[in-house]
Amino acid sequence: MSDPDPAYDAIRRDGVLRVSRPDAEWLSTGPNGGRRTADHAYNISVPEGWERTDLAAYVGERLERAGFDPPGATRRGPALLTGVDIADARGACRGPVTVYATAGISNPAALPIEGGREAAGRVDGSNPDDLASDESARGQGRGTVNVVVGTTRALAPGALENLIAVAAEAKAATLLSETGFPGTTTDAIVVGHDPEGRSAEFSGSGTEVGGATRACVRDAVRASLRAHYADRDAGAPDSVADAPYGVATDGRAAVFRPRLE
Repeated sequence: MSDPDPAYDAIRRDGVLRVSRPDAEWLSTGPNGGRRTADHAYNISVPEGWERTDLAAYVGERLERAGFDPPGATRRGPALLTGVDIADARGACRGPVTVYATAGISNPAALPIEGGREAAGRVDGSNPDDLASDESARGQGRGTVNVVVGTTRALAPGALENLIAVAAEAKAATLLSETGFPGTTTDAIVVGHDPEGRSAEFSGSGTEVGGATRACVRDAVRASLRAHYADRDAGAPDSVADAPYGVATDGRAAVFRPRLE
């Protein structure tokens, strides 16, 4: 079978994945996120022990070093940061959607649900409250699940924002199935669309764009997980207690009925 020809092409160089579509509009949940129009979005692998806090400057340095960003560039696309090697990135495409993912679970974020399936918590062997409050457990490690989604459709107002929810739901469902955790402490998503493409009013799970996004996120995340752990002595952790980093949200919220007037 020949390799696909994705509408959002990507290349990787010097620990940076560059995803490209001319004049795409992007919406990012990552550092310095929000909306912007640019030809590229990025996913950048950081070294073990990385502690930089000047994220914009660091991103600029990495893109320049990789030859992706000339000095003084003014229209830079969004960038995500990950502890996963960019060599483990995998892409998937279906219809009008292309997705790229990097996935590692050294810093799982468990959400125990009383009476739910065992896999919903995976906090075996530890006190969840201790894990949730331990600041040393909040480090990134060699983890993070980052997803970059691009569609050739021109999405109506609100539909681009909704695509983040669709991608996040698909990511959580995939991770629960593959690892027992819905995510990590540092996950992020970038979604992009082509303002000059064929219009799409909605992006929910029942639409062409939403359905394709779900399938692509599932398959790209699964492929990246398998690539990430293929050459390791151990796979994804079985519980938060077994993970180098991680948290469990075990606190209870006050539930109430909205006031009627």
